[in-house]
Amino acid sequence: MKNYNPTSPGKRQLIRVETKGILTTKEPEKSLLAPHPKRAGRSMTTGRITTRHQGGGHKKLYRIVDFKRDKFNIPARVVSIEYDPNRTCFIALLYYVDGQKAYIIAPHGLAVGDEILTSENAAPKIGNRLKLKNILVGAQVHDIELNPGSGGKIIRSAGSYATVLANDAGYTQLKMPSGEVRMVLSECYATAGQVSNPEHNTQNLGKAGRMRWLGVRPRVRGTAMNPPDHPHGGGEGRTPIGLRRGPKTPWGKQALGVKTRKKKKWSDKFILKRRKIGYGSKS
Repeated sequence: MKNYNPTSPGKRQLIRVETKGILTTKEPEKSLLAPHPKRAGRSMTTGRITTRHQGGGHKKLYRIVDFKRDKFNIPARVVSIEYDPNRTCFIALLYYVDGQKAYIIAPHGLAVGDEILTSENAAPKIGNRLKLKNILVGAQVHDIELNPGSGGKIIRSAGSYATVLANDAGYTQLKMPSGEVRMVLSECYATAGQVSNPEHNTQNLGKAGRMRWLGVRPRVRGTAMNPPDHPHGGGEGRTPIGLRRGPKTPWGKQALGVKTRKKKKWSDKFILKRRKIGYGSKS
């Protein structure tokens, strides 16, 4: 982590990830860029705000990331490790032996010049992609498929990883970052290692303006509003929310301890142990 001298109010609290020696200074690969128009927060039809606290942000281009990595048994060399404004982790640019280029989610510890491979029986080293049934128990994996051939769907954010617990009856048991233990088909592919940028959650952006650059608009406390605008609003000065059943959302629903997962969801049969919910809850 990098601490800054307090040369301005915005730098007094600023703590950022040290990327010197990790990221390369190479410009993004133009053939792997796509337009990324701003649509956050507003309805496509009426233009009204439908998701609060989103909007604005710096102009950016989308980096086309290959989540499938379906070039089997063709080695690739890591050319650069780059910053991606669209996600919390870093991305790596690969040059395949056959000349094709691709971006992937960069695992923690991957370096420029490393050679990686996608193969059913690839060695379980950092960056290699292989089937879950061929990964040793206790290993860390990320960018995991939920259905064979569908591409990585889960464990893709900075610093996250799942731990392989067991292989049994065609399924692999994975312990998720939330503590949930889930079964995934052993024929699905996953990438060995942890996602890059594990110190992302320890950053302090230092000022509100940096959040605006990221497309995050201000959040106003419900107690600071008027009664028509929020259930917590009204009263003289700093008053409690005054609700017997606890905090409410702006739409009058219970705000704490509410389960949002659908009951009898088809994938419930794959969950062996539920994640912990709420503050110290054992459910």
